[in-house]
Amino acid sequence: MKKTKRIAAAVLAAAVFSAALGGCAAKKTTETAAAQTTVAEAKAAETKAAETKAAKEEKKELREMNVVLDWYPNAIHTFIYTAIERGYYEEEGLDVKIQFPANDNDALALVAAGRAEIGLYYQQDIIQAVANQKAGIRSIGAVVQSPLNIILALKDKNIKSPKDLVGKTVGYGGTVLSEALVKCMMENVGADASDVNLINVGFELMSSMTTGNVDATIGCLVNHEVPQLEEEGFEVDYFMVNGYGIPNYYEAVFLTNNEMIENEPEAVAGFLRASRKGFDDFKNDPDGCLKILMDNQNEENFPLSQDVEEKSCQTLLPLMETSDAAFLSQTEECWQENIDWMFENGLIEKKVDVSDVMAVIEK
Repeated sequence: MKKTKRIAAAVLAAAVFSAALGGCAAKKTTETAAAQTTVAEAKAAETKAAETKAAKEEKKELREMNVVLDWYPNAIHTFIYTAIERGYYEEEGLDVKIQFPANDNDALALVAAGRAEIGLYYQQDIIQAVANQKAGIRSIGAVVQSPLNIILALKDKNIKSPKDLVGKTVGYGGTVLSEALVKCMMENVGADASDVNLINVGFELMSSMTTGNVDATIGCLVNHEVPQLEEEGFEVDYFMVNGYGIPNYYEAVFLTNNEMIENEPEAVAGFLRASRKGFDDFKNDPDGCLKILMDNQNEENFPLSQDVEEKSCQTLLPLMETSDAAFLSQTEECWQENIDWMFENGLIEKKVDVSDVMAVIEK
């Protein structure tokens, strides 16, 4: 009996010892798994930190490029904001910063002074700045292949061509270019510039017309003021300014200074490549890209109407790229025709070479 008890006690002791060993093993396994998890988490955190650091270093290496717009964001700038939003400029090693103009010609003046890399401005102004002021700037790509500038009037004025302007009062922004355009088109239809009463209305082009202070205006844009007035309930008539002895011209172009072209041609080319990608997206998905623009509008200074901007996009897209001209393309012929026209109409003091105002950038 005692022997049996001793055997039972031994078996019990063995069982306890085995259980203790099993508990230790389980505890060790748990501790090992926990340790492995901690190591894995540490490695993951280390990897994430390294990736974040690398991303920050890559961000630091991006070439900052300041782009001065011609005005506050609107439909014509959709492709730029699309390229920013979708990282196309970053892919080219560029950190694009958008600036709004504090003065009318900031897009030209700041670039000429080296205080910005890229500007969006107007073809005739570039020719004038180079010819009359010897500004060291050149166009690098045409954003709109034809004019947007129009003669605009309320429908009841029945103004549909330059002939209808005889004896009428036309409001304009006070620029010599507008004066030259009116003079040229009137002479082209056999009338005289003195047959039109030009009044400087400054920035009040639309209001001067809708209040009846003038019969028509020059300087409004077909893609903006027309849909805006229609949204406000006005019926309008308009005609384009070119075609009456006035050559076709690019309404908007990208420009940079000669230093950028000579010293950083690849950065300029990268900007154009990314802009082209933004435009391709805009062309293929105008609604999606317009949403990006609307999200980036300057509501304080220039609030946008969804309906107006949608109509503006419909007008702009076929003018920004045509069957004959790819987006951002420009020709020596167009520049030469405008140089000649501006010289003949006293807008520039001397003719300049096309190579002084237009640069060919290898993309």
